[in-house]
Amino acid sequence: MMYSGRSNIKIFSCNANRELATEVADCLGLKLGQAEVSHFSDGEISVKIDETIRGADVYIVQSTSYPVNDNLMELLIMIDAMKRASAGRITAVIPYYGYARQDRKARARDPISAKLVANLITTAGADRVLTMDLHCAQIQGFFDIPVDHLLGTPLLTNYYHEKYGDEISEFVSVSPDLGSVGRTRIFATRLEIPLAIIDKRRPKANVSEIMNIIGNVEGKRVILVDDMIDTAGTITNAANALKEKGAVEVDACCTHAVLSGPAIERIEKSAINELLVLNTIKLSEDKCIPKIKVLSVAKIFAEAINRIHEGKSVSKLFE
Repeated sequence: MMYSGRSNIKIFSCNANRELATEVADCLGLKLGQAEVSHFSDGEISVKIDETIRGADVYIVQSTSYPVNDNLMELLIMIDAMKRASAGRITAVIPYYGYARQDRKARARDPISAKLVANLITTAGADRVLTMDLHCAQIQGFFDIPVDHLLGTPLLTNYYHEKYGDEISEFVSVSPDLGSVGRTRIFATRLEIPLAIIDKRRPKANVSEIMNIIGNVEGKRVILVDDMIDTAGTITNAANALKEKGAVEVDACCTHAVLSGPAIERIEKSAINELLVLNTIKLSEDKCIPKIKVLSVAKIFAEAINRIHEGKSVSKLFE
């Protein structure tokens, strides 16, 4: 079905990142849809939609970040409510897709939770998904509905271009592990700077050990690049190792600032000069430290929503 005309588009938000949803709606010249997401006394989630959505092109903005299970259930229940209220099309706008790291069987008898969550979203009634920087791009294939996959790299590289100008040639882009090499290569290509790789061995979950640095960082300013930072063990160990190898300045950037457990303490004590993140996940006040700089993804999500609504190509945003 093709949709035309702004009168038939509505933006709604659950509780994970209402500020971002409001920004997105503002960019589109719209008001956030009237809906209330609350909890019953026993913890069950209540969704109440306070305006008609019959036949509308509906977009529900909800990151499945901490508390992951509550935010996921809010999204699923709101999708179900929209479907039963005869929405014309329902798009789940998920800036940060939780459970994305459980995308394969790493050990015997492991679940593939990323696929399970995709099934739940589809079964709830979503017609398509709009997300950013999935931990593994192959997760798009877990869905039986269209997935539009936005990239955070252009926002990050544009920031560094504007901040450093011609000085950017003094930098080296560094991948904190082998899994991030492809992402870091794209980042380095956009900035036209060299690439280095940190080879690490992880003894167990959330514990990382730096082994070797592949590439020349001595006397260089470096930018560490990752898709997400959770407990910050990998990124801070990498930053400290780069300093030991002769890097004169260490910046870091990521799309998703999960920042759980000891992350903030580790970042504050580390060699990282500035950590640049996007607001796909709302940062609580205790995580808004001077070292962390936040950029908004509202404009790019608003443009993508506009293109989806009007039946235009979303990939053109990145050409």
